[in-house]
Amino acid sequence: MIKNNHFKFIMIKLATTVKISTVILGFGLVTLLVSPNAVFAHAELVKAEPARRATLAASPKQVRLWFNEEIEADYASLSLLDADNNILTEEKPMAHPDDSKSIYLELPELAGGQYTVKFRVLSVDGHVLDSEYKFTVKDNKTK
Repeated sequence: MIKNNHFKFIMIKLATTVKISTVILGFGLVTLLVSPNAVFAHAELVKAEPARRATLAASPKQVRLWFNEEIEADYASLSLLDADNNILTEEKPMAHPDDSKSIYLELPELAGGQYTVKFRVLSVDGHVLDSEYKFTVKDNKTK
């Protein structure tokens, strides 16, 4: 009789622990699904000038990138490559003075051709965004 009661007590305690754990786990999952996705948010490129795949009539003066959240400009890199993958810029990008979500880089005069913008930024949450895109400058030489 004592062993049977002891067994019942252990089974009831185990069942209670499982129920409590299930409730806590369920609450945690619901919280993750319902709450804003800020926990999973990372810096994303939202705008670029020149734009991705743009064809420009003239050489741009700068490349400017806008992100959906603040970035650590001190840890950003931004470079321009020509069609042969030669790096055309050596300077570090600058944080835009009016916008902590934006960086820019002054450019030399560009000849006609395709160019690649490569960038790497660190968002304030520690996530690194490493990407690139291309744009084209029309060759305006008269033939």
